Amino acid sequence: MQFSPKRVLSIIFLTIIISQLTAQKSSQLFVPKKDSVNIYREMLNDRSDDLMENHPADDIYNNIWTADRLNPYKIPIDSLPDSVYVDCAGYKVPVPGIITSNFGPRRYRYHYGTDLKLNIGDSVRNSFDGKIRIIDYEARGYGHYVVVRHDNGLETVYAHLSQVLVSLDQVVKAGEVIALGGNTGRSTGPHLHYEIRYLGNAIDPASIVNFHSGIPHNNIYLITKKKSFYYQRAVKTQQAAKYYTVRSGDNLGKIAARHGTSINAICRLNGIKQNKTLRVGQKLRVR
Repeated sequence: MQFSPKRVLSIIFLTIIISQLTAQKSSQLFVPKKDSVNIYREMLNDRSDDLMENHPADDIYNNIWTADRLNPYKIPIDSLPDSVYVDCAGYKVPVPGIITSNFGPRRYRYHYGTDLKLNIGDSVRNSFDGKIRIIDYEARGYGHYVVVRHDNGLETVYAHLSQVLVSLDQVVKAGEVIALGGNTGRSTGPHLHYEIRYLGNAIDPASIVNFHSGIPHNNIYLITKKKSFYYQRAVKTQQAAKYYTVRSGDNLGKIAARHGTSINAICRLNGIKQNKTLRVGQKLRVR
C-alpha cells in the first residue's frame, strides 16, 4: 500500500504527539524504591539502631545502661520508692539445686546472694526475660559473671561461672541457658552465686523464690523498704566493725587497752571467754 507524501507527514506528526504524551504520563507515576513494610522490618532488626536500645525497665533505671559497674545507680535505700510491685510470673530457677549458703552476714562481710550447688559445666539459666548488661571477670570476687536486666525491673547476677554463652546487649528469654557453672574467682568449690537486685540494691532471693520447688512464692512480689532491705542496719554495723590480727606477745588486756575498749567488750563481740588462749594470726573484732 502506498501513501501520499501528505499522508506520511501526518502519520509522523501523530506518532511524535503520542510519544510525548506517553513520556509525560510515565514521568508522573510514583514508583517506590522499597516497600515501606520492609523498611520498618529492617529498622527493627538493626541492632545498631536506637530502637534496639530501648528497654522496658529504662524508666526505672533512668536510662542508665553500662557494662562497667554492677551498681552504677548509687541510690540509697531511703531514697528508693516504697511499695513497688514486680511481676514474677514466668520465673525460671537458674539451677535446680540445693542451697549451700544463704543470703546474710558472714564473719567479715555480707553475703548478698544465695549459693546454689552445681557441678562444673552444668547449665545456668536466665530467670526472667531481659537483656545482658554485664559480662566480666573478677579474680578475687565473682570470677566469670553475668548481669541481666529484666523487663520487670529486677536485675540478676550469676557468678563463679566456667563459661559465658551470651554476648553483651543480647536479648534473652526466661529459662534460656546463658552460662555454664564453675568455680572461678573467690570460690571454695563449684557453685552458683546468685543475686537479685533492684536499682543496685540486693534482695534476698529466697524471699522471692522457693528454691526447693523452683517457683516464686507469688506471681507478684511487693518491694518495701522494711521487708526487702531489712538487712541494711546489719550491713552498716558490720561495715563499722574493726578487726585486729593477734601478734606475738598479745593478750586480751593489751589489745583492749590499745583500742580503747574493754576485755568484756572484746569477749562479747567475738563470743569468747576471758581465759581464751589467743593464736598468732587470729582475727578479733575490737569494735
